[in-house]
Amino acid sequence: MGTKGRELAGKDVEKLIEMLNKAFADEWLAYYQYWIGAKVAKGPMRGAVVLELEEHAAEELGHALMLTERIIQLGGTPLLTPQKWYDMTNCGYEAPQDPYVEVLLDQNIEAEQCAIEVYQKLVDFTKDTDPVTYEIVLQILADEITHEEDLQALAEDIQLMKERG
Repeated sequence: MGTKGRELAGKDVEKLIEMLNKAFADEWLAYYQYWIGAKVAKGPMRGAVVLELEEHAAEELGHALMLTERIIQLGGTPLLTPQKWYDMTNCGYEAPQDPYVEVLLDQNIEAEQCAIEVYQKLVDFTKDTDPVTYEIVLQILADEITHEEDLQALAEDIQLMKERG
């Protein structure tokens, strides 16, 4: 990254790179949680749930790419191994031990709520110091909010279907 661009990011660039790497770890783990969940899902409205999980997986992978590019622009190195993802994660990874769609949705809603908190902190951290990173994390935050809404809507639909069964 150029000197002026690094200056623009603020005085605490190393802290920012660490925060971005932690979010990067979360995105990779979220990608896999969605992807594998889509493969093993069972239960009512399976087709709709699988489509949603696959769509979210692709978007999480896109977020990881955005974060990687920004980490490199800031002079950092993205986490290079999956083990580092586990070491650095904010939100963790919950394996889909129970493939029932409602359980998968609940797991992913919880993960999205964690992601929303992570990106809100990044938005707050960069708001007045780093407009480039701010715009990136604001976009990702908006996506994570939409993901939570999408998953909750599916969970509500399944619940309504069961109640009216």
